[in-house]
Amino acid sequence: MDIKNQNDRHCLCSEATFKSVFEANFKLLRNFLIYKFRDAERAEDLAQNAFVKLWENCGILKPEQARSFLYTTAIRLSLNQIKHDKVVANFEIQSKAKSTHQESPEFLLEEAELKIRLEKAINNLPEKQRTVFLMNRFDNQSYSEIAAMLDLSVKAVEKRMHQALVELRKVAKI
Repeated sequence: MDIKNQNDRHCLCSEATFKSVFEANFKLLRNFLIYKFRDAERAEDLAQNAFVKLWENCGILKPEQARSFLYTTAIRLSLNQIKHDKVVANFEIQSKAKSTHQESPEFLLEEAELKIRLEKAINNLPEKQRTVFLMNRFDNQSYSEIAAMLDLSVKAVEKRMHQALVELRKVAKI
């Protein structure tokens, strides 16, 4: 019986050990998260979720590993929450943009026609200009990156880009 009690004290899955880990670490973890992310309510939730993860993994962890596990888990959960918040915010921005800009059918038709003309104009550019234009505007490469890739000077890239934009502006004005 004494061996069982000794094993229970050393097993994180035992109620007494888990409770002592909780009491020793919950407030510290919550306060750390409040300090790090400046949101008390979210810190409370994340700290509780970290303890849930600890309980789910209590069989493979030793009590002395609990604190490190809790902090690592809480930070990962926080970062995942921040990523999720960014996705939600971007979705809201995109959906608001779509809902606030209900264009007329005429505008949409003109936009589609302009897009077709622009694609044709890009395809009709001389190859050197088209390459520089596409690398800059669609691949988001800087003039210096393009110059290095095409073995040109930055001035040559600037000139090709300028010429391409002059040609494309002619199409947009038509």
